[in-house]
Formats: sequence, C-alpha cells, structure tokens
Amino acid sequence: MKKKSLFSSIIVIIVILGVIGILSPILSRNLKFGLDLKGGFEVLYEVQSLDGKPVTSDMVTSTYKTMLKRIDVLGVSEPVIIVEGDNRIRVQLAGVTDANQARNILSQAANLTFRDTSDNLLMTSDVLNNGAAKVGQDSKGRPAVSLSIKDKEEFYRVTKKVSEMTDNRIVIWLDFDEESSFATEEMHCGSLNDSKCLSVATVAEGFASDVIIQGNFTQTEVKNLVDLINSGSLPTKLEEISSKTVTASFGMHSLEKTLMAGAIGILCIMFVMIALYHVAGVVASVGIVIYTFFTFAIFWLVGGVLTLPGIAAMLLGIGMAVDANVIHFARIKDELAKGRNFEAAYKAGNKNSLATIIDANVTTLIVAIILFIFGESSVKGFATMLIISIFVTMFVMVFVTRYLLNLFVKTGRFHNKLGLFLGIRTQKLNQEPWKKLNFIHTRYIFFSAAIILVIIGSLSLGVKGLNLGIDFKGGSSISIQSEQELNIDVIKADLENMGYSISNIEARDIHTVDALIEDSLNQTQVLDTENYFHEQYQAETEIGVVSNVVKRELIKNAFLSLLLAGIAIVIYISIRYKFSYAIGAIIALLHDVFVIIAVFSILEFEVSSIFIAAILSIIGYSINDTIVLFDRIKENIYTKNKNIIKNKEELQEIVNISLRQTLTRSVITTITTLIPVVCLILMGSYEIIYFNIAMMIGLIAGSYSSICIASQLWYQIEKRNIGKPKKKKWYDEPEELKVKGVNS
Repeated sequence: MKKKSLFSSIIVIIVILGVIGILSPILSRNLKFGLDLKGGFEVLYEVQSLDGKPVTSDMVTSTYKTMLKRIDVLGVSEPVIIVEGDNRIRVQLAGVTDANQARNILSQAANLTFRDTSDNLLMTSDVLNNGAAKVGQDSKGRPAVSLSIKDKEEFYRVTKKVSEMTDNRIVIWLDFDEESSFATEEMHCGSLNDSKCLSVATVAEGFASDVIIQGNFTQTEVKNLVDLINSGSLPTKLEEISSKTVTASFGMHSLEKTLMAGAIGILCIMFVMIALYHVAGVVASVGIVIYTFFTFAIFWLVGGVLTLPGIAAMLLGIGMAVDANVIHFARIKDELAKGRNFEAAYKAGNKNSLATIIDANVTTLIVAIILFIFGESSVKGFATMLIISIFVTMFVMVFVTRYLLNLFVKTGRFHNKLGLFLGIRTQKLNQEPWKKLNFIHTRYIFFSAAIILVIIGSLSLGVKGLNLGIDFKGGSSISIQSEQELNIDVIKADLENMGYSISNIEARDIHTVDALIEDSLNQTQVLDTENYFHEQYQAETEIGVVSNVVKRELIKNAFLSLLLAGIAIVIYISIRYKFSYAIGAIIALLHDVFVIIAVFSILEFEVSSIFIAAILSIIGYSINDTIVLFDRIKENIYTKNKNIIKNKEELQEIVNISLRQTLTRSVITTITTLIPVVCLILMGSYEIIYFNIAMMIGLIAGSYSSICIASQLWYQIEKRNIGKPKKKKWYDEPEELKVKGVNS
C-alpha cells in the first residue's frame, strides 16, 4: 500500500510536468514580445492645443481612437497604445521596420472630409464646430450621432446639391488618401476597425442647421464614431517628446541571450535546492517549473507584453518562490528539533511558516504596485511581471508545492529517513546553528562598517556625482552595431561632424559602440543618423530620445516612488508589528539604497529609469528578509515570556537566537536569488546589465542590513522600553487565518 502511494505521488508529478511540457511550446508561440526583444519603434506624444485652450480628456480620447485606426495601416500584429497622464499617448510598435513611416502616419493631423460616392471632395471639417460630434438619439430613441454645424450656409449649399444628385449620398472619411475609394470600401463603410470610411448617409434635402447621423448603431459604435469625427475636427497636434528605435537583430540577440541566461540560472537554482534538501528539493524544483509556467500563462492572459525587464522580474520572482520553500523547510526542522515526529513536525511547520511568507510577500507587493503606478513603459512591464510573480508564488509555493510535499509525507516512507527527504543529519538536529555568533555584541562593528561606507559614498557623490543616463538628463542614446570592426574614435568624429555634443561614448565590443549625446534628436535627425551609419558601415542603429519634459516627469516619479514605498512599508510594519520594528527596517532600507547609489557613483555606472526599478525591487526584497527575522523575534518573545522582557541580557539572547535561527535561510535565499542575477550579468543582454548589477549590489547589501543592522537597531530602541508598561494597540490584531492542509 505504501509503495503504491509513493508510486502515485511520483505519477502526479510526472503528469504535471508532462502537461506543462505539452502546453509550454503553445504558450511561448502566443506570447507578445516588446520592441526590446522583437525590434520596433516606441514614441511618446504630448497632445497639444492649437488654439491655446487647455487639452480636454475628450480631445485626448479622440486622438487616441484615430491613432488606433492608423496603426492598422502599418500592419503591426501586436501594437500597444496607452494614454499616460492627462495629455500623453505612448505607442509601442514591436516588429515595425520603417520607424520614419510610422512617425509620419501617427503624427499627422486627423483629416476629416465629406465626399460624394465618386470620391469628389464636397466639404472639409471647417464646416463643423470643434468637438462637433456628440452622442444623441434619433426620432425613435435609437443611438445616433449629433453634428454641430459652424458654417450653416456652406453646409446647406452642399447638402442641397447632394440631395439633387442621382446618388444622393454623402460619405464621411477620415484620412482619405489616393488609395481610398468608396467603390472598394462601400461594404466596409461604417465598420470603424476596417475602413477609413466612417459613415454614409442619404441626403433628402438641404440642411441649414445641426444634423443627426442615424442608422442601426449600437451605443458603443456611436461613441466610437463620435470620437473619430471629433479627432478630425479638433484643434490639436501631436508633439513627439521621446522615442526609441530597436532593430530586429538587436532585439532577437537580446532575447536569445536573456533566455539562455535565465534557463541556466533556473537550472542552477534547482541544483542547489536538490543538493540541500534532496527529495523536498526535487519537489521544490517542480514547484519552480510550475511557478515559471503559471507566471508566463497569467502574463499572457492579462495581455502583457514581455520585455527584458519583465524577464528579469520573473527570474527575481523565483528567488521569492524559493524563499517560501526555504522558510517552510526551516520551520519543519525547528519542529523536528523539538522532538515532534515527522508528520506532526510537517504540519506545525506549515502553520508556523504561513504568516511569515504572507508578510514577506505583502511588503514586496506594496513596492511593486507603487512601481506600476509611477513607472514608465519598461518599468510598468517589470512591475506587472513582479506583481504576477508574487501572487503566483503565494499560490504555487503555499498550496501546490505543499500539496505535492504532503503526498510524499503521507506515504510514511520518509519518517525515519530525514536525510533523504529534507537533507537533515539527525545527529545535528538539536545543535543550535551558528552558536558562536553574537550579533548584538558585534553590533558597533557592523554600524561602523556601514558608516564608513556612507562616508566613502558621500565623498564620491560630492566629487563625481552620478553618471545619469538620458532618462534623467535628457538627450539621445545611439547604439551602432556592425559586422565590421568599429573604431570608437572614428565614430566619435562622425557624431561631432554631425554637430552633436557627446556626453559619453564607449565601445561595448569591437562591433558595437554606444554614445550619449546632449541633443534631443528630432525626427529628421534620427533618420539622417540611421542612414549615415548604414551607408558608412552597413550598421544597424538603435536610437532613444528623451526630451526635457519627460526627464522632469521621470525625476518627479522616481522621487515619489521611493518616498511612498518607504512610507507604505513603515505603516505596514508598524501595524503588523511595532513602530520600533519599522524604524530598524527603514534605516536598513536607506542603507541598502545608499549602498547601490554609492557603488554606481564610485564605478561611474549609468543610472537610467530601470535603475529606480532595481532600487525599489531591492527595497521589497530587503524588507522581505528583514520581515522574516522580525517575525522570528516576535515569536520568540512571545514563546519565551509572553511578551514581557525582564532585562537587556534576555533581550540580547532573543535577538541572537532569532538571527541564528534565520541566518541559514537568509544565506540560501540570497545565493539562490543571486544565481539568476549573476547569470544575466555574465550572459544576458547588455541593455539590462546595469539593472542586474544594481540588483546584485542590493541583494548583498540587503542581506547585510537585515542580518547586521535592522535587528541591532531594533535592540537599541527596545532596550529602553524594558520595564515600561506595554502600550495597547489602537486596533484589534486579527487572528491567524486557518487554511486546511496548509497551516491547520
């Protein structure tokens, strides 16, 4: 019976892996790739008013609808067009090969005309008032379009003329061109997604007043028609304030390198988990495979566009997924050390680890949401994937992996084989790990090391500052890649001869040169630069442009993101624990952020918008580490003396024991998270190398601050409260949620 049960457990895992193996190729074929992986064109427009009046939301919506129709002309299969803020529209066209054509089509003013069925021009939008079209009703109460006429005399003359024609129909066109023809588009006229012909109406008499366009419209069709008509009669223009072009070869090269680095990173993590935890490590590795599949599947279901930062977020999410398992396994070991039998220890470990895992992931989720709200396009993609990763981690690692582990536990085959199942040496089970380490005694050494680093970093920032990329200082980035060997001095001379002011230029390798110039290139300059390097070196050129308007917005959002993340974390920890915990945590986080900034200043690495995503990710990751430790301190205080601390020695002992109990988990989690990051640095795409370097620095700094700073600062604060009456919380702390099979 037991053998059959074990066999059944193995079969369940094989079936799960088989299903994933079958579905994964289908999923990968249907994923949408961003322009950094597929090549293409991205542009951010600001909708501006021609008459000096404020731009309204209706103007922006109408312009948005027009651009949606125009994108169809470009033949792009997966366009992304997003309204950002009050008056900006971002367009991402992955796979488009002619960026100049895309610019011309997208940015031209919407052209609304009235024509007869032979395509002869009758009137322009000049006869209409601005925002002339409104949602209305016909005489029978059906949805219709109401048109407000400005030049009633001209409108009457034309409609009277049409009413006397043999074919007395008038056709409304948006962006009529030489290829347009009513004869060929009559069948599609009014189908707003497939034709430039917006509407055709029969004219029985001349009209010298406002009119109604009626037909068998739905409410949605009327609203869309109103927006499109208005876009052709509004006094607006589109001002390009940033852009980026990525050639297909750049994109495919980035995708191949990043996926290879990611796959190697995941395999290395699995190897470490199996080496440490044996059978449980195998189940955890299956959980990682399930996590990866579900993350991509949900990302596809929500219509996400996969980008380089998105892949990085998914790989970082694996670190959180592994952390959930490591916390769980550590708790099981703790219960075994108390003398419980294997099955009882497993159940108790489930119960004790759940709250810690939830707390750790909630704090990271707070940061991810702030990233999504304030981040620009690539950062939003990173945040979206990170949010999905957190929820998938909670589902897969708390429910699915535990269910699979439970199948093996219930076989009864591992009750006396703890080494095989969990990598435990029975003779060392009751030995206190890291027994000789006294973290409180050496706290001033830790504090001094942090202070010295702060001083060094401050000096570097004062003398050298930060190497700001174009995101934060405006200008243009130019990457030139050729099969020929490129000479950096020659490329520099070429750019200077074009009249550009170079702020930085470096050779990525013998075939690729990256340059930053102070000028924000316009459409003509971008095209001229691309043509020049193609003619001279048969090179493909990737150009990004950021105007001062975008620069100011990014700086403001970066500051708000960091400020709000800090405030949100302080509030959460204060509610969940105590304010003294929040002080220790926030100072540790400030340490982590400053270390990353200082190292980037010292080594003169480029700081871009994705750098802010890295810092916020480290904030989420570091607080995750700190929360695990604080949760253990809180538990030990309650377990030992029901929340009453008698003296400093007792408080020191609790902090030291808590640190020793969580140190192994911190080391393993940091290593497993560093593995994919290091793989991405060594083998991944150059475009996100500084992001990954920031993550690597932050992970190391975060581990140091969680182990050596946060709890010691908490001790410094709490030792002053010894003997003081405990303050009652202003809220009732909720009881722990009991989930059958998970923690009960």
